[in-house]
Amino acid sequence: MRAIPANREFQMSNVRYDVLGFGNAIVDVIARADDDFLVKQEMRKGGMSLIDEARAQAIYDAMGPAVEISGGSAANTIVGVAGFGGRAAFVGKVKDDELGGVFAHDIRAAGVAFDTPPAADGPSTARCYIMVTPDGERTMNTFLGAAQDLHPNDVDADTVAASGIIYLEGYLWDPPHAKEAFRKAAKIAHDAKRQVALTLSDAFCVGRYRAEFLDLIRSGTVDLVFANESELLSLYEAKDFDAAAAALRNDTKLAVVTRSEKGCVVVSKSGNEAVPAAPIKQMVDATGAGDLFAAGFLFGLARGQDHKTAARLGALAAAEVIQHIGARPEVSLKTLAQQNGLPV
Repeated sequence: MRAIPANREFQMSNVRYDVLGFGNAIVDVIARADDDFLVKQEMRKGGMSLIDEARAQAIYDAMGPAVEISGGSAANTIVGVAGFGGRAAFVGKVKDDELGGVFAHDIRAAGVAFDTPPAADGPSTARCYIMVTPDGERTMNTFLGAAQDLHPNDVDADTVAASGIIYLEGYLWDPPHAKEAFRKAAKIAHDAKRQVALTLSDAFCVGRYRAEFLDLIRSGTVDLVFANESELLSLYEAKDFDAAAAALRNDTKLAVVTRSEKGCVVVSKSGNEAVPAAPIKQMVDATGAGDLFAAGFLFGLARGQDHKTAARLGALAAAEVIQHIGARPEVSLKTLAQQNGLPV
């Protein structure tokens, strides 16, 4: 096992982008559903299932009225960074089809640089069917399609080297070429003295890639880890939060663990710091809560804020997104931060 470099220094000056995200380029198809619908469709409530194109069509035919918007975990985060006023870019693969055009238009309209060439052939653009139950829980069914065709050739060295933080999505840690792209981007970033962050994405991902994720963390391939409580417990196959957090603290320099209404815990070598969740009026849809939390934290970190302030920015963004349908903010996060006395 490689050791984390003890003398790694990060450089946040001379950046073109505050944050550059790598992830699945997905169009979200969001609809309301009741628990009976989930049971009838044999869906695991609150989970994420990978499906093939035939199953995707069957779900689409069965579901009610839906809203379509470009999504994907890392893409949501990067849009959030732009919403705070950050300079943001995204790398992800779509096909040259109708949904691919929707994704590209939406993310660019949000102020994010997106220059990954679309695929001319192969599977269609990825989409995720998200069922939102009355309690705000979301159940996801994802056809990854063209998103899995991300290749090391899609990694532009100059763009990576000019980005303060590289953000990698755990959901994309499946196709071999995507892994190669991640590792290539991480090496370029570290050679340029930039930071590399990883989101574990889902307990489902952690269960499949536990050993590989731990190697990425322990080897120092990633410098910052985002996880929620269930992902953390799965990573260390633990039942006790404090024990799992202690193990994480031993393995990485910096991590943030979100705990829903309990807020989050920033884990670092200097200790653990709890930061409360931002207040909300009503929980509507939990989709994107972790993604937008990461957006606020990454933006704060890129702009030189301390960990607590960065976490407060993340909590504010998460609170905004869970009070409406969809994983993208409906108001200016920059204005929202200013109204709450937070630096942007």
